[in-house]
This record gives sequence, structure tokens and C-alpha cells, in this order.
Amino acid sequence: MPSIKFQIPHPNEEGCTLTGIIGQRNDAIKETADAAHILHGVMGHKNYFFQKKLAQRLPIDSCRFDFRGNHESNGSWHMGEKGFVNDLQDIDTVVAHLKTQYGYRVDLVIGHSRGSIVGMRWLSTAPEGQGVSGYVNVSARYRMKVTYYDRWREGFEKKGVFHWKVRVAGKQVVREVTPEHIRDFEEVDTSSVWTKFPANTDVLTVHGLDDQVVPPFDGMIYARAFSNRTTATHTLHYVEGADHNFIGHYDEVVDTILGWWDQKTKGTLKDGVWLAGVKPKLYSPLIQPFPRNWSQMLMSLLTSAPRSIR
Repeated sequence: MPSIKFQIPHPNEEGCTLTGIIGQRNDAIKETADAAHILHGVMGHKNYFFQKKLAQRLPIDSCRFDFRGNHESNGSWHMGEKGFVNDLQDIDTVVAHLKTQYGYRVDLVIGHSRGSIVGMRWLSTAPEGQGVSGYVNVSARYRMKVTYYDRWREGFEKKGVFHWKVRVAGKQVVREVTPEHIRDFEEVDTSSVWTKFPANTDVLTVHGLDDQVVPPFDGMIYARAFSNRTTATHTLHYVEGADHNFIGHYDEVVDTILGWWDQKTKGTLKDGVWLAGVKPKLYSPLIQPFPRNWSQMLMSLLTSAPRSIR
């Protein structure tokens, strides 16, 4: 698939340049064309996890970029509300550039984790966001209370700061996180999805059932917020065995998004769970079926076990 790498001087921060990639379905960009925007999460980048694979398989052109302070986009990095405001400005900057230079109109947004929270806020507040017809919410937090605070507590107590070390595109990145950053993050308001999210935008929520970063029930809260609208639909899909980043489950995430988008373009979406009415296969890689001679195997195991565990 042809691609164009772009760099945009940021109008809101001197010396900052945003870097991204346009994925094209055809060599030539039409005078006006719909596009998907793919948004990464905290300490992420434009090609991480399932995002590059998704861009390569989408039936429409796409854009994915690094938010400022991440990977190939320089500039300031903030964890809390100021960072969310910066992220919104980043989206505005990229959307305006693609519209002016290539005639793109945003029709689909896919956000992962923090990127999804930002994406939903952008749809709720930006004029261009109001016209987006489809939104995919992947692993987004609704309750902003950080449940894994304890892993940073020792650094806070000894030094007043925790050095958050993450490998980004093969390179180690270190960010300083303070208790003030955590409190600022936890005060971010996600409730606008109930009142300001575009009424005509269909939504797909995808969440891993083994997510240890954002509780899977947050996906259910978003389902409550987006369901039962008279002018749009919400579809919920939980991925069995998947963590926050869907390691080992990229294909299922991509296939689900593509299948949902296909149904949307055909006008066949309905409120509910993904693949409602489709009988699943009973076999799961996490739950192996019993062999036919399971009783003999069990008796053999018990009789050969040490007495201490019989």
C-alpha cells in the first residue's frame, strides 16, 4: 500500500514538529476523499501494536501520527489535562493539514487507550468531529482513577518522582511522573460522552477481558453511554484472553474493526454485542477440550501423585 510520510510545524508550540503517515489505497489521492485517523495511547507511537496492520487493511485511506512528545514528534509531554488539551490541538493541526493539502475529510476515528479518550473528546468538541460517521473505542478508560498507583508509590515516597521507563519503537524512553501528575490525570473529565458526543456517529467498543491497566467494565460503561440512541448504534466486543495492548490478538482486533466497518457501510449495524446470534466455537486456546480418556488420565495422575497432595 502506498504511503506518504509528513511533518508539520506545530502552530501552538515553537520548535515542535508533528510526524505522521498517510496510508493510501490508491496511488493518487482524490480531490476529496474520506479518511480514517488512528490515534495511539500514552507513551506510544503511530506504528505500535495493531495500528500499522489496521492501516494496511482498511478499505479507505488513513492517517496515523505521533502526538507531540512521542517518538518522531518532538515538543512537550504532559500526562494530565494539559496533555489532553495539547493532544486535541495536535489532532486539529493534522486534520487541517490533510484537508488543505490533500482534500481529506475525517469519516472514521480509531483510538487506543488514552488516544481513544482524546478522540472521543475531539468528536465532542471540534466542528470537524461532528461529521465523523464512525468511531472505534479501544481499551479506553472511563473511570480515571489510576488503579496501578502502588507500583509508583515507592518512587514517590523516596524521591517524590517515579521514572517511568518504556520501550518505544525499540528505544527506551523515560518520563518523570509525580503525584501531582497522577492527580491531574485523575481529574480529566470523560463524562462528556453522555451529552456532547455526536448523535449520528456509530461506535464500536473493543476491550480485552484480561486488561490489567483499564478495567474491562469501563468498556461496559461506554456501552451504556452510546447505546439506545435513536440515530446511531453501539457495538461491544470483548476479546477473551487479551490484555490492554492485545498482545497476541492483533488479528482479532483488526478483523473485528473491518467487519464492523463493512456492516456500517452496508447499513446493517444494530445495537448490541458483536456477532450477536453467531454461535461460537466451543474450543478455546485458553480452555482445552477434555480428551476422551480423561477419567483414566485423572486416575493415573492421582495414583502416581505424592501422598502429601492426595
